[in-house]
Amino acid sequence: MLVIVAPGQGSQVPGFLAPWLELPAVAKQLEDWSALAGCDLVYSGTIADAEEIRDTAVAQPLLVAAAMAAAGALFGHIEDAPRLCSAVAGHSVGELAAGAIAGVISPDDALRLVRVRGEAMARAATTEPTGMTAVLGGDTDAVLAALGAHGLTPANVNSAGQIVAAGTVQQLAALAADPPSGARLRPLQVAGAFHTRHMAPAVQALRHAADGIATSDPRTTLLSNLDGAAVRSGSDWLERIVIQVSAPVRWDECMRTLAGLDASAIIELPPAGTLTGLARRALPGVALLALKTPAELDAARALVASHAVETATRTPEWRLLVAPLAGTFRADALAGREPQPAEWPVIAGTQLGHVDARGTLHPVTAPCAGHVVEWLVEDSDPVSAGQPMARVQPEIAE
Repeated sequence: MLVIVAPGQGSQVPGFLAPWLELPAVAKQLEDWSALAGCDLVYSGTIADAEEIRDTAVAQPLLVAAAMAAAGALFGHIEDAPRLCSAVAGHSVGELAAGAIAGVISPDDALRLVRVRGEAMARAATTEPTGMTAVLGGDTDAVLAALGAHGLTPANVNSAGQIVAAGTVQQLAALAADPPSGARLRPLQVAGAFHTRHMAPAVQALRHAADGIATSDPRTTLLSNLDGAAVRSGSDWLERIVIQVSAPVRWDECMRTLAGLDASAIIELPPAGTLTGLARRALPGVALLALKTPAELDAARALVASHAVETATRTPEWRLLVAPLAGTFRADALAGREPQPAEWPVIAGTQLGHVDARGTLHPVTAPCAGHVVEWLVEDSDPVSAGQPMARVQPEIAE
């Protein structure tokens, strides 16, 4: 089973697109896409320095364009990708490239959305000095407890040994002065606290832009950063893309789903290396290829030829129910009932509770038809945006 993955912000390095411009079709595509992206993609990917491409409004369109252009070069045309890859996933902004590769939106619309996303997130980052720090190693529970003690959000849960903390510069400084035992801290070259409450203004901007975007259902398995679930409909995917701006990235859950789907090979699109590095530890035995330059295209095509299987989209064995925003979880009708997972059949859209955010009630509904198999929170527990609250076993169609 072949999987294509697209990296997120922070993976870009100066000049990473230069080798790709030797392919005339890629050079022409990037020139054509620059107007939609709102920045000169050729300049940004070849000549611009590290500080220039650190700008969120530049980095995000650059990453999405690079991934889509490389996918076109790999498969002959981006529209041919779903026929040959069994699953696609993107990390953070890479989800927009993944959506285009899976056929949910057009490449042009992916760039229209990422332009709004990047510009809106850049504006949101200017309201207060914020940032992100990778926490490497240490006990996961101890790391999460330390982040909570300092008011930080685990904005990226990439693997058991890599959690990215996000918040104000003062909160990050406090964490640096008192790091979790056994953990190393590495500040990231990003412009703000992405995937946290600090990005709430960007959610509204992206939602407005998304209203004018046409979607189709995925033509191959397409995973979501919200919970690692396979997304069945284009409208669901687009809503998740909007929510994801201020919700944590659960790349660990994406890899868990890929393990359950028996992934046999992963190709990471440029600027490649980060996601294959995580997969090397989390998915032993899976063939990995970081497609950094056109020099790796022959090897990538050989991997496609040996691992591509034309299969129908599969549903993972479970899906996570996540908090829509920060607040207090209220179990509604389930309050007072002892957990009896096997006796909790639900249909898609069933309200299982709500999150009380300063007096405003936001419903929590079942993401699919099936059974609640495990609750991860209890009534009256505080929750953060995107926090997993329950596992739901999807109903299998006969």
